[in-house]
Amino acid sequence: MGSALVDILATVPDETLLRLGLVRGSMELVDLARAESIYAEMGPAVEVSGGSAANTVAGIAALGGRAGYIGKVADDALGSVFVHDMRSLGVELHAAVAGAGAGDAEQRGTGRCLVLVTGDAERTMATHLGVAATIGDTDVDDELVAAASVLYLEGYLWDLDAAKRAMRRAVRVAHEHDCSVALSLSDSFCVERHREELLDLVVTDVDLLFGNEGELCGLFGDASLDRALSSAEETGVLTVATRGAAGSVVVAGRGPLMVPAAPVDGIVDTTGAGDLYAAGFLYGITHGADPVDSARLGSLCAAEVIGHVGARPQRDVAALALKAGLV
Repeated sequence: MGSALVDILATVPDETLLRLGLVRGSMELVDLARAESIYAEMGPAVEVSGGSAANTVAGIAALGGRAGYIGKVADDALGSVFVHDMRSLGVELHAAVAGAGAGDAEQRGTGRCLVLVTGDAERTMATHLGVAATIGDTDVDDELVAAASVLYLEGYLWDLDAAKRAMRRAVRVAHEHDCSVALSLSDSFCVERHREELLDLVVTDVDLLFGNEGELCGLFGDASLDRALSSAEETGVLTVATRGAAGSVVVAGRGPLMVPAAPVDGIVDTTGAGDLYAAGFLYGITHGADPVDSARLGSLCAAEVIGHVGARPQRDVAALALKAGLV
């Protein structure tokens, strides 16, 4: 469950970030006027369906897994692209569709994420949520949640009060049907804004937690990753820390377990690396793999997606996983 967006990706020089006042590596929510001004500075771009949780379920489907998605789009061209792309991948899609003229100007139209990729392959994102910002508890498909093994929640949604209520409803349905709850922290600035609420959610309702080093340190209020992982271990929640080229760390009840990053030929664009890591991990953990092998599969999927522009796999990740002995 997440914000249904269309990603608009372009490679830009560092000076563009400075001129636009964007913080490298961050995700900033922007209004329509700022989104349009940023888009005007981006130059040639690639448009693909996206959104963090949508990227993850697309990755699971690419691995051969069964995945569903709950989000909200508008009845417009971008909304049609999103729906077509997800269904063509085999994702069971429950997308609430709002009329293109519904709501005020800021909440019309399918959401879009402007992804500015710099020469070091770092991505900086400016997101205009559009109608995705209006997702609420009535948009949750209880039957889809009840049928799942894992409910995967996108932390970005916690910025929106209506979406927060939707997440809580989905969590309640998941617990009623013996469905595990997984949460991606999504962004360190999001964690900073909602630390106490997110920590309470993790402790009381989450079974599996994904975050990078900055996000986990921010959540647990620790200056170092080692201390943050110790805090995570005390919660009893299966926790995965992604560390880019340094690999990942899994906390699964017997101390931190280090998993190296999968080798890559070259890094082109890190957009979606965490999303595809989560896809591999979730596929592994729901198909009988232990946490370490699930992390290895996550690393393999992340390595594939950072080798090209865009947050969806372009190579056959199921074949790559089979060749690596991970499925």
